[in-house]
Amino acid sequence: MDSIRITGGVPLTGTISISGAKNAALPLMTCGLLTDDRLILGNVAKLADLATMADLLGQHGIAVEPEGRSLSLGGRITNAEAPYDIVRKMRASVLVLGPLLARIGEARVSLPGGCAIGTRPVDLHLKGLEAMGAKINLDAGYINASAPQGLKGADIVFPFVSVGATENILMAASLADGVTTLKNAAREPEITDLVTCLIAMGAKIEGIGTDTLTIEGVKSLHGASHAILPDRIETGTYACAAAITGGDLFLENARAADLGAVLSAMREAGIVITEEANGFRVSRANGLHGVDVMTEPFPGFPTDMQAQFMALMAVAEGASMVTETIFENRFMHVPELNRMGARINVHGSSAIIRGVKALSGAPVMATDLRASFTLVLAALAAAGETTISRVYHLDRGYEAVEQKLAGCGARIERVS
Repeated sequence: MDSIRITGGVPLTGTISISGAKNAALPLMTCGLLTDDRLILGNVAKLADLATMADLLGQHGIAVEPEGRSLSLGGRITNAEAPYDIVRKMRASVLVLGPLLARIGEARVSLPGGCAIGTRPVDLHLKGLEAMGAKINLDAGYINASAPQGLKGADIVFPFVSVGATENILMAASLADGVTTLKNAAREPEITDLVTCLIAMGAKIEGIGTDTLTIEGVKSLHGASHAILPDRIETGTYACAAAITGGDLFLENARAADLGAVLSAMREAGIVITEEANGFRVSRANGLHGVDVMTEPFPGFPTDMQAQFMALMAVAEGASMVTETIFENRFMHVPELNRMGARINVHGSSAIIRGVKALSGAPVMATDLRASFTLVLAALAAAGETTISRVYHLDRGYEAVEQKLAGCGARIERVS
């Protein structure tokens, strides 16, 4: 199993090009189930999670062919089952449920896996599809769903914001009979990207960018070409890398508008964000100051940036507090940061961070996707050498980490 070795203390300087968003690419790939025509997705990152989704779509009959930085998806659905062996690797696999039901009226999908950061039930997905006429039962770890008369438009009010449920119901509603209204829908940029692609495929959707989406179902969707938006979480992560090392990085292709709450918190902490053509620059004029943040659905502070921001606060002056409201088990990186000299105490859903002057290199273990890069950030700032094990988590969501960081001066290497 691979590990990453980092010798810290080097300010990062230079340019890092931001890849296409993982969290947008996964639902966009499942759009290949919605049409017999060819779907071309551009600006695609090379990530383990996307390879997993390609394997899943392949066993449904949809061939996924890489063409440079693009993916070409095409084929006819030949199998309605999403098996446990694939789905257990990645929670986003459940996104095939809505498209399969909409296209062929049946689906058998294993209950999903992924990072162990919380329960993340799929109840909202299932209730939404049931409201549209699907018959669903759970048996032996599988979701068995059928809609022999087809899906029907419905008014659906989500009791809380769910990105995955919004995506699943949105895709299913695009081919349903009648009008579907989604209220309290997620507003993340990745949802907007999905809606944009669906409209290019012939879907009729109104309310883009708002919490109320109205979808008028159509009989069929056609092929399209769509470029995936830049990854806002990768952007925020490398912004933290510039700040924690006292460096100066230009994040090429980054979209500041997608990271409003993160950049606001970073500015409050004393970090300089300068928007330029085709991206923005991140630097640190003076010291870092402790800032309190609370994770919330977009446009609030994203849960996927919580761990990275905590690493930054670990070396900031004074105290700060990070409160997690989305997932109940997303502080697994705290013991590993404390091994490196951080002073972090967890009280329920909040972590109290008392900044230290410096972190120290140590052997640590990644516990989930975002926590893995959190340890990379801490290692980049730490005195001495850090070895991070179980970095397969990192490969799921970050492209060419060693190359991007080494190109800006980091002393980093992968060890088999």
